[in-house]
Amino acid sequence: MKSVSAPAGRLARPGAAPGARPLLAAGLLLPLLAACGEDHVTRYPQTTFAPTTEMGEIQIGLFNLTLYLGVAVGLLTFAGLGYILWKFRYHPDAPEPTQVHGNTTLEVAWTLIPALIVAVIAVFTVQAIFATQPEPPANALSVRVIGKQWWWEFQYPVNGGRDTVVTANEIHVPVGQPVQLLLESDNVLHSFWVPQMGGKRDLITNRVNRLIFTPREPGVYMGQCAEFCGDSHALMKMRMIAHTPQGFQDWLNNEASPALQPTDSTSAVALGKKLVTQGVCAGCHVVGGTPMVGRTGPNLTHFGRRRTLAAGIMENNAANLHAWIRNAPSIKPGSLMPQLGGDIPNALTDEQITYIVAYLQSLQ
Repeated sequence: MKSVSAPAGRLARPGAAPGARPLLAAGLLLPLLAACGEDHVTRYPQTTFAPTTEMGEIQIGLFNLTLYLGVAVGLLTFAGLGYILWKFRYHPDAPEPTQVHGNTTLEVAWTLIPALIVAVIAVFTVQAIFATQPEPPANALSVRVIGKQWWWEFQYPVNGGRDTVVTANEIHVPVGQPVQLLLESDNVLHSFWVPQMGGKRDLITNRVNRLIFTPREPGVYMGQCAEFCGDSHALMKMRMIAHTPQGFQDWLNNEASPALQPTDSTSAVALGKKLVTQGVCAGCHVVGGTPMVGRTGPNLTHFGRRRTLAAGIMENNAANLHAWIRNAPSIKPGSLMPQLGGDIPNALTDEQITYIVAYLQSLQ
């Protein structure tokens, strides 16, 4: 029997049939196509690709510039490489190629072109740096932001600076008005980041950093600490809530008033108030209109109006609040909030915790 061998200069290769290659390429593209869609903001709320402030738009513009230039360079590079591989591919019995020892024109070109691209990016980067760190306008709303372990405190001056509204984990801002955040930490390094707002700025002990932006669209925007700061760094979240101007003023007026107090001394709310204001809670928290003056934990004056608890990791409802009060460290490792229920000495009973939950949820 006559044997058949591969043609000279070529090696027979096992593998998929040529018709299978397009299917393989399509399979590799599917993960990229799966990332596309109009509802990406809903699925990925901490996106930087849907900015809602002028700062975010400047940053995404700079990102797009570098992306487009990078893609252009990549396409040209791979096109040139593909041409060379095809043009100078191996041919049987081909003569030795001409030896080239340099080409001044090419060497100057591939030195100057990258330098020009980097110079263009540098010019727009410097412009973006100055545009995203302006002086605060005269009508800017100033909000003091303090990074805690592991939650956020927000302070709003009211009555001409004579009083201060203090809240936690939800920063409220008006649409159309410049906002100046005065960022600081009273413990370790943190980083304030609301991706759709744009910007990411560190909170450093003994230093005040600034972040200035103007919200453009009402809504609720997700944020979190973006600098490792300890055991529960990943659980240090927040919400930025952008209101209409009137909606923001209504919120601020309500926050500036004392919490409504129960009138029926025998109700669950009244029993909860007694446990909160005369018990262990009073050592760490404040409730406006009561003798509580603690500063270790969040201000609870209008706690019932907040959407979340434990720095944005749980919905603010009765079941979650009961679990948090009973054993906070099991939910947020390293939390300064101690365990108050369960199998510990002098623990609160489940009934007492239920009364506390009723009172806290009444603080509207």
